[in-house]
Amino acid sequence: MDFEAFLVKKKIDSAAFKANERARWEEFSLLFAQMHPESFTNQKLFLINQVRRRYPLAMDHK
Repeated sequence: MDFEAFLVKKKIDSAAFKANERARWEEFSLLFAQMHPESFTNQKLFLINQVRRRYPLAMDHK
């Protein structure tokens, strides 16, 4: 699974996240590539939830 697919799974709009917080998006992407998705989720859960609230994925985008 790549980082963009992970964001879709977490119901986060990757394009909006990347456009508005590019440095954080790139940091998360780099960290995601270096660890298991579950480890990344456990480590960044609080921040992932904040990002999900700021950049929700449109409901028609399953």
